[in-house]
Amino acid sequence: MKKKVQFTETVLRDANQSLMATRLPYSDYADILSTMDKAGYYSVECWGGATFDSCLRYLGEDPWERLRNIRKNMPNTRLQMLLRGQNLLGYKHYHDDVVEKFVELSIKNGIDVIRIFDALNDFRNITTALEATKKYAKKNTVASGCISYTQSPVHTVSKYVEMCKELKNMGFDTICLKDMAGTMSPNEAEGLIKGIKDAIGNMPIILHTHCTTGMAYMTLMKAIDSGVDVIDTATSCFSNGTSQAATETMFYALQQYGIETGLNEDVINKVNDYFKPIKQKYIDSGLINPKSMATDSQALVYKVPGGMLSNMIANLKDLNAMDKFDAALAEIPSVRADLGYPPLVTPLSQMVGNQAVTNVLMGERYKQISKEIKNYFKGEYGIAPAPVSKELETKILGEGGKPTDCRIEDSKRTGEEFKAAKEALGELCRSEEDVMSYICFPDQAEKFFKDRLAKEENMATYTITEA
Repeated sequence: MKKKVQFTETVLRDANQSLMATRLPYSDYADILSTMDKAGYYSVECWGGATFDSCLRYLGEDPWERLRNIRKNMPNTRLQMLLRGQNLLGYKHYHDDVVEKFVELSIKNGIDVIRIFDALNDFRNITTALEATKKYAKKNTVASGCISYTQSPVHTVSKYVEMCKELKNMGFDTICLKDMAGTMSPNEAEGLIKGIKDAIGNMPIILHTHCTTGMAYMTLMKAIDSGVDVIDTATSCFSNGTSQAATETMFYALQQYGIETGLNEDVINKVNDYFKPIKQKYIDSGLINPKSMATDSQALVYKVPGGMLSNMIANLKDLNAMDKFDAALAEIPSVRADLGYPPLVTPLSQMVGNQAVTNVLMGERYKQISKEIKNYFKGEYGIAPAPVSKELETKILGEGGKPTDCRIEDSKRTGEEFKAAKEALGELCRSEEDVMSYICFPDQAEKFFKDRLAKEENMATYTITEA
């Protein structure tokens, strides 16, 4: 039987998140969607991650409307999102009823594949999202359990294999290994994927990695040789650097090996031709920083994912402190160790990165500690992979202080957040989706809704004047 490896295209989400901090507006790619629909991808990752926040905060877009528009223009392609389990797309844990409603609305508005992960690989935090995905599943709905991959004294092949067994037993349809910093070596990929395949049989395995360290192509080829079923890639002009490996390049290589991909070569080349001037526009404007496009083998030490790197660059530029970039990068491993070696993936990546920057800018470690880091030590994000710094724990929790359980109890499933959100929004609220946007990002959503109303009123005044 001919071997087959399928592709998830990431340009609409993680590729631009990694290279340009998720600032790609819908209007830039609307005209290529119907062409992408003919490419033969396993899926197109187009939503979730930081897209929701970015739409409201920076782009003046309704993220739900964006999703509906993509669905309308890509009726034949699986649309995929990245969901942070109990965190959803925000930076705190939400009650179970909020998580369930978010998943319901995501599927209703067009999502087919929900890739669910927890930053700490604390699988208690992905149970509700999984159950909701199964509850509201349509014909093409796929629940993909995700492992945040990293290396540390406590992250071993045997540990990852056990995690995969647990995800299978939980009822996920596929398993994704999420190598967000691109630090998985070819040797590690071989041992890991063979071990997982031996443990879970024919369950589809997906590999998500980045080119940050320069190893992605080698790692992907070894992973394919070891039995991986789906790989994440980006159309070539939005590939490499902190992004994923190039779709066309991997297609070409696999084709020579006689490996079936299901991709239409003519279509994927048209997709890339379309995005070339768009990328150049953002290079010229400075939104895509050369550092994001480069290979940095030091990421093997820092374990920094692409989105985290582009956000650090953007933040330091805003503070006119790019001269502190190298020092902040060097501080990251120390902060990570103090936190018990969490995988650097959202929201932990931003939390660790921001604290590292603060430590460097203040000239003293933990002189100022973010609210998120304090909540992490209180146990609000889950169980740390390894023991945390006792000195920092004492500084935050006090002598003898202990973290509490992160899980939000079922008894709190009262719907009060929905009622409070509707009351707060008043006439600004027009749908359940508006309520959910407000619950996740209250300040940004309220501002967006007010701007939306003002635009409509201005348009109505203009129309009357013209008449």
